[in-house]
Amino acid sequence: MKLYNRKPSKKRNSKKTFLYKTRRLSSGFFVYFLYLLLMDNFDVIIVGGGLAGLTAAIHLRRENYNVAVFESKQYPHHKVCGEYVSNEVIPYLEFLGISLPQTFQFNEMLLSLEKGKALKAKLPMGGFGLSRYTFDHLLYKRAMNLGVIVFTKSVTSISYENDNFRVGVESGQEYISKFVIGAYGKRGVLDKDLKRYFIQKKSPWLAVKAHYKLDSFPDNLVAIHNFRGGYGGLSKTENGAVNFCYLVSYDSFKKEKDITSFNQNIIARNPYLGKFLNDAEILYEQPLTIGQISFHKKKPVENHIIMCGDTAGLIHPLCGNGMAMAIHSAKIASEAIHAYFKNGMQNRSRFERDYETEWKHMFAKRLWMGRQLQAVLLNSRLSNLAMGILTNSPYIVNKLIKNTHGQIIQC
Repeated sequence: MKLYNRKPSKKRNSKKTFLYKTRRLSSGFFVYFLYLLLMDNFDVIIVGGGLAGLTAAIHLRRENYNVAVFESKQYPHHKVCGEYVSNEVIPYLEFLGISLPQTFQFNEMLLSLEKGKALKAKLPMGGFGLSRYTFDHLLYKRAMNLGVIVFTKSVTSISYENDNFRVGVESGQEYISKFVIGAYGKRGVLDKDLKRYFIQKKSPWLAVKAHYKLDSFPDNLVAIHNFRGGYGGLSKTENGAVNFCYLVSYDSFKKEKDITSFNQNIIARNPYLGKFLNDAEILYEQPLTIGQISFHKKKPVENHIIMCGDTAGLIHPLCGNGMAMAIHSAKIASEAIHAYFKNGMQNRSRFERDYETEWKHMFAKRLWMGRQLQAVLLNSRLSNLAMGILTNSPYIVNKLIKNTHGQIIQC
C-alpha cells in the first residue's frame, strides 16, 4: 500500500534498519504492527472511536489500508445513548467479523404521553439492546485484532493542503493521511475550528442517561414516554439493566435545581415513568449528561473531511435509529474511500459530491421525519390529536416506524 508525503530522513532510515533487523527475529504480523507504531503516515485517519469511527476502521482495515483511530478516552467507557440497535445492521456486522453477545430482542414499542395516554405497536424489523460500554469495546477489540492503530489522544487540528491532511494532537505532533473521517460525535471543538454552520446556532437540548435495575421490566419492549419539555426511552441492555435515557429542553430543566428534583417533579408526572423511577434502583453513582445537543442540519463533507455518524447528522432519539445510522454511514464512507483508491485516484471533488449524494439519499428522509415527529410529540395539543389517530390506525404507526428506519444493510 502506497503511503503519502514520505520524505527521506535519517530518522526514517534508522526505522528501516531497525525493522530489517527485527524481521529476522519476529513473525510477519509483529513486524507489520511494529512498523505501524513507528509511522506517522496513514491512508485513512479517523477522528473519534465510537460506533461510526470503529466500524469504518474495521471495514477499511479488512481492505488492507493503513488506518489510525484517534479517541480521547480509554476503552471501555459509558456514553449517553439510547442503546437500542435496529436489526438492519446485523448482516453487515457479521460481514465485518463481529460476533454480538447474547442480548434481549425487541419486537414491541410502547408510546405514552405526559398524562398516561398510550399505545402499543409491533416493531416491523425489531432490534436488540446493547450498551455502548460493551458495543464500543467489542468493536475496539476487533479493530485492534485486525491491526488498526488506536491512539488515546485528542485531535486539536485538521488541515488540508496538496491533496493530503495533517492531523494535529495535543502534544504538537502531526500525522499525515490521504483521507480523514470525522466521527467524533454530536459536537466538538473541531466543529468550531471548521466553522460548521450548526455550531453557530442555539442548541437548547440536554440528554441524561443512567442504568437501572428493574427485573420486572419486559425483555422485548422499547418504551418512549413523554413529559413536559422532553421524552425518554426505556429498554434492557445485554446484562439485564434497563437503560433510561431522556432528552429535555434547557427551558424545562432549568426550572428545577438538579436531576433528582427534575425526575421527581417533572418526569414522574408521567405515570409510566413515575412508577419506573419509584420501583427501579439506579446503578450509576450519578447519571451521565451531555449538553448543547443540536439537531440542526449538518453537511456530510466539511473542508474535505468525510463526516460519519452523529458528526454528519443527528436523528432525534424518538426514532431510535441513531446507532444503526452511525454503522451504516461508516459502511458508505468506507466503500467510497475503497473505490477511490481502487480506481486509481479519481477527482476528489467528484468523490465528495458522490458521498454527500449517497449519504443524503440514505438518511435525509429519516432525519426529516424525526424532526416532524419530535415537533408533534412536544406539542401537547398535537400529540393528543395524533395519539387518537394512531391508536386506531396500526397501518400508519407501522409506516411511521419504517420511515425512520432503513432496510437490511446489504453487504
